[in-house]
Formats: sequence, C-alpha cells, structure tokens
Amino acid sequence: MVNQSRNNNTTDQILADSLKALVLQKPVEKITIKEITDKAGVIRPTFYNHFQDKYELLEWIIREEILAPAHPLIRNGLTNQAVLLVFTSLLREKEFYSRLSRMDGPITFEDLVVKCIKEMLVEIFAERSRNKNGRFPWMTVDMLAEYYARSMCFEVKVWIRKGMTVPAQEMADVYEYLMTHSMEQAIGEV
Repeated sequence: MVNQSRNNNTTDQILADSLKALVLQKPVEKITIKEITDKAGVIRPTFYNHFQDKYELLEWIIREEILAPAHPLIRNGLTNQAVLLVFTSLLREKEFYSRLSRMDGPITFEDLVVKCIKEMLVEIFAERSRNKNGRFPWMTVDMLAEYYARSMCFEVKVWIRKGMTVPAQEMADVYEYLMTHSMEQAIGEV
C-alpha cells in the first residue's frame, strides 16, 4: 500500500516542477492550469485535488523549497544561517525566481513571499512568545511577523532586481546587520 502523504508530496512536486519549467518560458499570468497539468502528465482534476490555483502552487514552492529548510534554523535562533540558506536556495533557481519576481497581476511576487514568510514567523513567534503583556501590549505576534516578512521580502526583491550578483553570505550579513542595528547606526555607516 502506497503512503498517501508521500504520494501527495510526489504529485505536488511534479506539479511544481511543471510550473517552474513553464515560468521559464512565459509569464506566470499567461500560464494555464491545463498547461501545468499537460506538462506534468496528469489530468486537470488532479491539480485541483492538490491546489486551488497556480498561486497556491507557487506558495507551496516558496514554503517547501525555500522556507521549510530554513524553518528549524529560525526556530533554534540561527537566523543568519537561515537567511543564508534562503538566499542560497533562491540562487539555485535564479532564472525561475528572477522571472517570478516580475509577476504582474492580481497577485504579486511580494504578496506570495510576504504571506509565506509571515505564516512561518507567526508560528515561530507564537511558540516563543513568553510575555503576553509585553512592553507594548498593542504589538502583536502578527504585526511583528509581518514587519520581518516585509523586510526580508524587500531585501530579496532588491537582490533579485540587481541580478543576484551580491554573494548570498553578504546578503545574509546585511540582513542581520539591519535587524540588529538602529537606523542611526546604519545611516552612520552608509
């Protein structure tokens, strides 16, 4: 008997690989579900058994291929290593993410990335949040996760737009610097 979860992951990956190959040929907005399923060698209902639309499939790619490997590092306080892993993973599929970053439609690359990072961070922050009545009670885990998700997304977008030529380690170091120094310190070193 085949493990259903493993079978689902295999199908998810086949669909993801199909979409990634198509993105290298044309903009995301012009790719149809039929094209994805034809390239994957499955029928359309198979796609809808796994994903609502191509944007949900893109979220799966970001979560599983970029964020999931970094998740345990962040959870264990190894943020710089996690950020390095994210940049390294993006670089491995440079052309795909370069094209994906140019999405122009009802859902943007930034929308997808922020949503995925924020969801991961909300989970981690909620686990680690000890003081429910902190210094600023109005500052929620959700707000904090969105702030860090948007800042990471900004750095990723800038890096991609500049052709991913800055080394991944340097990008991770810049992110760590920005997150651990005040704006005044950063201005003084620009």
